[in-house]
Amino acid sequence: MRVLIVAIGSAGDVHPFLGIGSAMKSRGHEVILITSPYFEQAARKCGLGFHPLGTWEDFQSLQSDADLWHPQKGPWVVLKKATAPTYQPILDISRELHVPGETVLLGSSLAFGGLNVRDLLGIPMVSVHLSPALFVSAYRQPIIHGIVFGQSAPRFLKALQWKIASKIVDRIAAPDLNRFRSLHGLPPIHDLLRRGWHSPDRVLALFPEWFAAPQPDWPEQTRLTGFPLFDEAGLREVPEEVEAFLSSGDPPVIFTPGSAMAHGHAFFRESVKALTRSGRRGILLTPFKDSVPGQLPDNVRHFSYIPFSKVLPRAAAIVYHGGIGTCSQALRAGIPHLIQPMAHDQHETLSRIRDLGVGLGLPPSKFNDKRITATLNELLEKREFRDRARDIAKNFEVERWIRETCEAIEALLPEPPSGTPRASIL
Repeated sequence: MRVLIVAIGSAGDVHPFLGIGSAMKSRGHEVILITSPYFEQAARKCGLGFHPLGTWEDFQSLQSDADLWHPQKGPWVVLKKATAPTYQPILDISRELHVPGETVLLGSSLAFGGLNVRDLLGIPMVSVHLSPALFVSAYRQPIIHGIVFGQSAPRFLKALQWKIASKIVDRIAAPDLNRFRSLHGLPPIHDLLRRGWHSPDRVLALFPEWFAAPQPDWPEQTRLTGFPLFDEAGLREVPEEVEAFLSSGDPPVIFTPGSAMAHGHAFFRESVKALTRSGRRGILLTPFKDSVPGQLPDNVRHFSYIPFSKVLPRAAAIVYHGGIGTCSQALRAGIPHLIQPMAHDQHETLSRIRDLGVGLGLPPSKFNDKRITATLNELLEKREFRDRARDIAKNFEVERWIRETCEAIEALLPEPPSGTPRASIL
């Protein structure tokens, strides 16, 4: 089988597909990752084929856009700058790589262009969603910015809310998509938020049922497997300074606003002040060095990147933005969470962490050193948070999850006839 993977987004969006691609390759399939050239080196190290989608400049431009993290403007920035420009390149690359009868396409949540490929080329498509925020529901609904009716509202009001929200999303996202589809003789796609961005062939939800149980009104073709948990461990060298710092004192608190957050000045300023106030040790993780205060105290270190699997099991807690990839790694490590949600799926992540009893949240308006210190004190001094986090970590079945993910993909295509040669571009 030839597996084409179209992944759009930051490291938190692309890393899971490197993990899936590596697993599919180990099962004898040919895998080609189609994403930003920012991830080419990681893809090559995983032994995957690679086709660039956009340019380095495109990726950097999106990361540097301050509106990306605005609760209202952020989703539209993503749709206009990250999604719409990919429709033609995704189709062109897929035409080049398509082997009829042997190809399956995996698309991340923003890979709307994969739906065009599915309909034009007849390639079976799997929509892959990393967060339960991507599944609107009139039952246990996702918590996202701007919703009016909460969980306790009657179902008919929640259903009405999502119907209106879907019309708003269609007004922003559908014109570019449907203009492209019309040029290629395809019918328009409507109701993107509730149905349109889910492939009719298969939808994979990469989280376990104990994290977010499927609801009666989710698409019937949805299959839950589990967290993919890929973090480039083994692909990048961990600096010696990391081990030296981890071994030199109490477990530190890890602080990160996400790999794509280029505007984390306030986040790190208040975090360092909180560490100074409390006397705790801390590690700041960001590739954007300019976001970090110039003079760090002896109890604080900054690193551009450390695979979470190498540092979180040795941490006391994590303070982060609510990205689902970071969340899953922290759950696996069995440590408490402090989330500062800003936009996208981050409020939903916080709601799930609260449901599980492993963490607390602070909105950006209250993310200051006094409140960070007080919240960390509560998380680290009350046994119930630590005990619950350790209990949750026992639920991880990583090998089974990745096997079931691969099997769900493989089920879309029969094995080619015996003796049929497979083309290779690796």
